[in-house]
Amino acid sequence: MEIPAIVGAGLAVIGVGIGIGQIGGKAMEAIARQPEAYGKIQTAMLIAAALIEGIGFAAIFAS
Repeated sequence: MEIPAIVGAGLAVIGVGIGIGQIGGKAMEAIARQPEAYGKIQTAMLIAAALIEGIGFAAIFAS
């Protein structure tokens, strides 16, 4: 691997980590505000995290 590809993969991993962290934090805030909506919030959080990870994997494999 060349240096630009490694840097690009590293930036993709950092972006994915930040995105999943934001999703988890906001989901915890939402659950704290509306505990009765736990199931719907958790489902949406997991789907969004999976989509972000998929984009991250695609970015890593494309580089």
